[in-house]
Amino acid sequence: MAGVQTAVALREQGYAGSLTLIGAEPHQPYDRPPLSKAVLLGTAEGSALDVDFDALDIDLRLGREVTGLRPDTHELDTEAGPVPYDTLVIATGAEPLTLPGTEGVQGVHLLRTLDDARRLRPVLERQHDIVVVGAGWIGAEFATAARRAGCAVTVVEAADRPLAGALPAEVTRPMADWYAESGASLLTEARVAAVEPGAVVIAEGTEADGEVRRLTAGAVVVGIGARPATGWLAGSGIGLGPDGSITADAQLHTTLPDVYAVGDCASFPSRRYGRRLLVHHWDNALQGPRTVAANVLRALQGAEGEPPLTYDPVPYFWSEQFGRFVQYAGHHEGAGTLIRRGDPAADSGWSVLWLKDGVLAAVLAVGRPRDVTQGRRLIEAGARLDPARAGDPGVPLKAAVA
Repeated sequence: MAGVQTAVALREQGYAGSLTLIGAEPHQPYDRPPLSKAVLLGTAEGSALDVDFDALDIDLRLGREVTGLRPDTHELDTEAGPVPYDTLVIATGAEPLTLPGTEGVQGVHLLRTLDDARRLRPVLERQHDIVVVGAGWIGAEFATAARRAGCAVTVVEAADRPLAGALPAEVTRPMADWYAESGASLLTEARVAAVEPGAVVIAEGTEADGEVRRLTAGAVVVGIGARPATGWLAGSGIGLGPDGSITADAQLHTTLPDVYAVGDCASFPSRRYGRRLLVHHWDNALQGPRTVAANVLRALQGAEGEPPLTYDPVPYFWSEQFGRFVQYAGHHEGAGTLIRRGDPAADSGWSVLWLKDGVLAAVLAVGRPRDVTQGRRLIEAGARLDPARAGDPGVPLKAAVA
């Protein structure tokens, strides 16, 4: 998404020169969200992006992995030989984390690419007993699809709750009930000790007094996170953060001349939140390219007096899981006040707000899309909310501005 949108934005903003888009996968560039839904369930064969690359005069080179970057000669190393560049935009995305000890074990799957989804489709059709490792966003979405296909599903999570790395306990606690409601089994504080053909061995409880259990598994799906796909940049001199992300600046320029980075592979400094953000979500891959394209063109044209565009979005993502539409906007870390709108135990739709010094910093909504639409605008505006009115689910968020 990030690479395609950057190429399209360059054309839309007036760039008429040579434009090459390189991708490691052989498939026509595609959208990822349907992979855990329609493609996985067989209601769609693919999710190719609706872009006419020929009409845009984009040289699309597919099935070509880039293996290195040589900034001194302005060249990329690929399996088919070197490719020169004047300006380079890196949009290599992220790659899923693998479960140690599962390399080469039959029946262990990841879900990141179109090929991954196609390999998993017959697994769901045969209604295998499936063990999902990880109760994060992708684990929940896959479990949802597997239950819809009629599979028996057990989700194994090392933390004490779902989404432990993404949201605080007071927010995720009611989400644990969604698994049982769907017919899936959720095992928390459970560590994978081994994966064997047809089984997953887990250890529950503490290491001192834990118990070992063996789960039948016709297939194992690992969803324990992703990391920026930047290993190929070793030795290039490009700046990387501790998380492996390319440390782009506020204009999405990297530490190398004529090289930019956008999407899941790059972090950027957010003045709004006072910290560097690494956002692994679809909206970032859609919004960032417009900024990077404008700044590339400005640099190529030598624009004087015009300041470069700064990328400082309000992060946004959504997830469809267990019959619920979950949306999130903003960044809640460091926000001191949590406000609930609705009761998760009694209401089909509810929201959570985070305020920092009275200013809205983030909003999460389950089945209340209007709260996120309005909340995102209020975050962009730096709006201060009246806590009492903001906590009343009957009051529109825009009417709760102090």
